[in-house]
Amino acid sequence: MIASCSSDTAVTVEAGPVALRRLTGDQYERSIHDVLGRHITVPSRIDPDDRRDGLLAVGASFAGVTPSGFEKYEAAAAVIAEQALDAEHRDGLVQCQPASPTAADDTCARQFVERVGRRLFRRSLTEDEVAGRLSVARDATSELNDFYGGLELALVSLLVSPEFLFRVEEAEPDPSDPSGTRLTSISMASRLSFLLWNTTPDDDLLAAGDDGELVDDAGLSAAIERLLASPKLETGLRAMFSDLYDFKQFDDGLVRKDAALFPAYTQPMIEEAKEQTLRTIVAHLADERDYRELFTTTASFMTRRLGVIYQVPVATASGWEPYVFGEDSGRAGLLGHISLNALHSHAGRSSATLRGKFVREVLLCQDVPTPPANIDFSIVENTTGELRTARERLEAHVTEKACAGCHTLMDPIGLALEKYDAIGMYREEENSVPIDTSGELDGVSYDDAVGLGAALSNHPDLGPCLVRSLYRYAVGRGAEPGEEELLAALGKRFARSGYVVSDLLREILLSEGFRTTSGPRGVDETGDTP
Repeated sequence: MIASCSSDTAVTVEAGPVALRRLTGDQYERSIHDVLGRHITVPSRIDPDDRRDGLLAVGASFAGVTPSGFEKYEAAAAVIAEQALDAEHRDGLVQCQPASPTAADDTCARQFVERVGRRLFRRSLTEDEVAGRLSVARDATSELNDFYGGLELALVSLLVSPEFLFRVEEAEPDPSDPSGTRLTSISMASRLSFLLWNTTPDDDLLAAGDDGELVDDAGLSAAIERLLASPKLETGLRAMFSDLYDFKQFDDGLVRKDAALFPAYTQPMIEEAKEQTLRTIVAHLADERDYRELFTTTASFMTRRLGVIYQVPVATASGWEPYVFGEDSGRAGLLGHISLNALHSHAGRSSATLRGKFVREVLLCQDVPTPPANIDFSIVENTTGELRTARERLEAHVTEKACAGCHTLMDPIGLALEKYDAIGMYREEENSVPIDTSGELDGVSYDDAVGLGAALSNHPDLGPCLVRSLYRYAVGRGAEPGEEELLAALGKRFARSGYVVSDLLREILLSEGFRTTSGPRGVDETGDTP
């Protein structure tokens, strides 16, 4: 049990466990590029990411590698190693010259294995780990008569090691609390880097980890400030909100629409829609503006392709330009973006329920019960019958008692967004009937989507929900009961900062919940082992 001190009060924290975290596909690719070279084409056929409790970051703590998955990683490693050490790029990666290009050279091979292995493993290699790779390189060189061919196989062995594929977090006794444990300094280097940059630590951060600076308040603070000031923070912010909003569905081509009904919907268009939302978030947060204003701001970015869907002129022939939605556009904030409305719709029609569920669960952290298995959705799905609008169909649907409770939570929110069709294009009517977008959010009434954004921005759960979500993202698990007091304190500090997200990240990183642990996680409720 740790008393975490802030400027105003001490907070009691009973931190949760640590576990192996498998690199997500994005982290795997970024680590390869940062360590071995950005010219490398990383194969995409590796084990898919596991989304759990709404986050890939949490699922990574439970993901393993199956035998078939290992074969995929091994095949990928061979392709990557070949590209990394080809004749055009090897001199930049191997910072020594072998005595002979056709013979083994343990001195040069050791330098390569120790330097590259340290970046890939996110710590210095043990002598046994180095010796094993030197043996692999030596034997392969002897067989191939090729020093670099031998290094390729040594590099493959690094790339398929659990020490690379998993983020291995280690704990040690906490000198400030004889009964507690804390993450080691080198483990903190990885935690910081993957949270703020979504990639492996750089040499400076690893050096700070090796020197024990990251378990010291002053050293940790200095490292945090450097990472927050880096341009790489944009990558980290994109990863956070992409995970929170489940934008990987766009990357995987899972957001599909009926081409006959929505011919303007294409994969390049929706990829730009995702990028528009991420650009808006990053630009807003980089200016240290109030997080809540993301749901009321009219400032965004536009491309000519998106301009077709938004029905606005775009001067730039290719690329991006800043854009401000007008007062008569019917759009403001992220809830007016194509990305979120297309993601939370069906292939052939919009969905007030899915959109409302997103707001409740993702933005406000409120639980919405799973519907019973035998619910009849035919009324809602029939868009050509007598019930002409989504509001009419949903009102008829919720006359069933089993449906009323959940739909009352979600539908009034989603109905405010009904002027955005299944691909997010604006409309005034559905089936020639004017769309009514009025509603209320937990007692606050509004007339339309813009009003909903204002009501959401002032909702008391909006800020605390982001605190909880980013904390879960940071530690790779749900909050433990002993961390609830910390989350409440973080929420108060977030509010006092004016809801500045960089300040919230700083508070999370300096908190005892982030720095300490109860030890390794045991067998979880599904029988999985860490």
